Amino acid sequence: MKTENPKVYIVGAGPGDEGLLTIKGMKALKKADCVIYDFLANSKLLKYAKRTSEKICVGKSDGFHLLNQKAINRLVYEKSRNNKTTVRLKGGDPFIFSRGVEEALYLTRKGVKFEIIQGVTSAFASVESFGIPLTRKGKFSSVAVLTGRKSNNKKLDAPACDTLVYLMAVANIDNVVKAILGSGKSIKTPCAFIERGTTAKEKILTGNLGNIAKKAKQIPIRPPAVFIVGEVVNYGKKIYAHKYKKT
Repeated sequence: MKTENPKVYIVGAGPGDEGLLTIKGMKALKKADCVIYDFLANSKLLKYAKRTSEKICVGKSDGFHLLNQKAINRLVYEKSRNNKTTVRLKGGDPFIFSRGVEEALYLTRKGVKFEIIQGVTSAFASVESFGIPLTRKGKFSSVAVLTGRKSNNKKLDAPACDTLVYLMAVANIDNVVKAILGSGKSIKTPCAFIERGTTAKEKILTGNLGNIAKKAKQIPIRPPAVFIVGEVVNYGKKIYAHKYKKT
């Protein structure tokens, strides 16, 4: 049965743990006639969609896309035109270092009714999965979430914050570290890479700005991974000591 007023839901799937999908996101999946999802969205979440719903993987992980962004925009629009309630399922949060904003703007231009459903970002969830706080009252009061890769070789950002969290930094770690050291942080500043945080395959690599790039290549660390820099990294072993025994 067709829906009289089809709608597109741009849904954040969370960082990987299926339990971190929001209830609102789950409700959208349950009524979807079509789900268009990324590799970074946990495929187990598709169980919430109707058995009869169309499910289309469009790829989009670090450095690999089955469809380019323009094609994805058109696909979402076309499904909505076919009178289908459509869920665009994106890893993490759809507006944090994601191209959900481009999809929303495209649908706006086309006059399509849509709703953005926020998701839990890996920038926060992955580090907290290993007991690392982003702030602490009276000690660390500022945090920045940054991209570890910019187009056209633009200079990377490294603001004067207590805690820095970089997404998409694995392949560009040498330049990320260079930018941070150039901003004035000590070579001894604690840092960590967290790969596939919140999932059964999660792992952490700790170090400092002087050795983390070398260690990340030796292990090696692979995307998706979050890179966190700051004294807050030292709390991890105190809070979740059992997790560090595995790494």
